[in-house]
Amino acid sequence: MALLIPRYRIYGFVSPLVRYFRSQAALKALGKASEDKIPNLILYNYPSFSGAFAALFAHLYHSRLNLPYLVLPFSSVEPFRVEDLCIDGLQNCYLLDFVGPKGFAVELARRTSCQIVGFDHRKSVLSKIPLNQNSGGSLTFHVNLEKSSSVAVYEHFSSRLSEGYAISLLNSTFQDRVENVLKYIQDGDLHRWSLPDIRAFGIGINHWRSKLNCITNPHMYEQLMGICTDDLIANGNSHISNRLAAANKLLDKFFKIRLGRGLYGECLGVRADGNSDLSDEIGKELSKKSAAAGLRPIGAVIYLQRKNLKMCLRTGDAATDTSEVAKAYGGGGSPSSSSFIIRMDEYNQWLSVHSS
Repeated sequence: MALLIPRYRIYGFVSPLVRYFRSQAALKALGKASEDKIPNLILYNYPSFSGAFAALFAHLYHSRLNLPYLVLPFSSVEPFRVEDLCIDGLQNCYLLDFVGPKGFAVELARRTSCQIVGFDHRKSVLSKIPLNQNSGGSLTFHVNLEKSSSVAVYEHFSSRLSEGYAISLLNSTFQDRVENVLKYIQDGDLHRWSLPDIRAFGIGINHWRSKLNCITNPHMYEQLMGICTDDLIANGNSHISNRLAAANKLLDKFFKIRLGRGLYGECLGVRADGNSDLSDEIGKELSKKSAAAGLRPIGAVIYLQRKNLKMCLRTGDAATDTSEVAKAYGGGGSPSSSSFIIRMDEYNQWLSVHSS
């Protein structure tokens, strides 16, 4: 589904990465932009790769045409206020990979009389888009549920350059590399997970997330241009292999678990005290062993969490629902991945007398 809504002429866990938002440096940059009457303001979703790459393309477009502009990351955890963005002389404001809180874009357009253009790909933003509200400027939202924001922004600025100025946004040295990265980002953004090694790619690119703040990292654009899909996949696969190797060291210490004292059948379990970060890898591999042993295709990973005993259940079998066990004991999760806290005396009742 693609949705383009032009507006009338009468009418944007607390990670340690967000600590810089609405900082003195950002507010100072906005103040300087107001003094210089910078006409173009570019805000991008942080810490989103789609947002960061979209900012790159806006940066390249304005740089190619020598248009004054200011780029800032926008965090929904610690967002800018409308009054922060009321820059003297502001003509255009781009919202990249977000549309802002409900009413944000309308109020910004009303107070600045600028043109606001927003890009997003999430169905959830549709309820935030104003339909019959007047403001002093104009708003246009590009919401395409079949195309990630980074791809949409890339195509938008590429088209404007090629049609109006007969020049390219990216030169041949970078075009194929960047477009391939965008293809993988889009596969994740749209939750398709269909491209080869998409999981490894996601792990590999995640290490770059701390570099997506253009305020604290002035080299962000050059670094994004240098990202290579093959390198990210190789790094991701290496990370996966290392974690599997660490998980495999515990797999030989399995024993039988009587789920719900046998009410939900039997499976294989492992104690992973001190290795809780490997519970997903351990559980998935253990579920295969459990199925091969003629038990339910579930892997149970048990470890101490503070003073509590936690049990994580994993399966790769589409017909198996691990959450039925977890919910029965006050936990939750999805059919393939669930967890719950279990009392030690209850847990002891789950241990098979024939454990290996």
